[in-house]
Amino acid sequence: MRRDVFQAIADPTRREIINIIAKQTLTLNGVADNFDISRPAISKHIKILTECGLIVIKQLGRERYCEANLTTLQEVSGWVEQYRIFWTKKLDALGDFLAMEQAQPLKLHKQKTTVAITAKTPSINTKKAKRK
Repeated sequence: MRRDVFQAIADPTRREIINIIAKQTLTLNGVADNFDISRPAISKHIKILTECGLIVIKQLGRERYCEANLTTLQEVSGWVEQYRIFWTKKLDALGDFLAMEQAQPLKLHKQKTTVAITAKTPSINTKKAKRK
């Protein structure tokens, strides 16, 4: 089963495994030595990372070595980039709007205040009700 790269990076343990293996090639036991979880749990994480294409397992003699294949993260990078562009445009537009609002004279603010002051407020009856 081919897993999605987003599924791989969703787990903090797998992200840490990627960070460790990106710095140096390690055996499965070498990877497991960096964590306080069981060896089978690490193997399961490694399997998911392999299915996503983020890690390649190479057999050298009796040992199996994990190597990082970070080109698969380009899918994540492309996805994040579209939202970076979207939010940059939105925040730039907000900044332009706020700059325009600050540049306008306070005349509009004074008009609103005048309207608020001249508005009729309901009267409050402060007399105590007569008891029967």
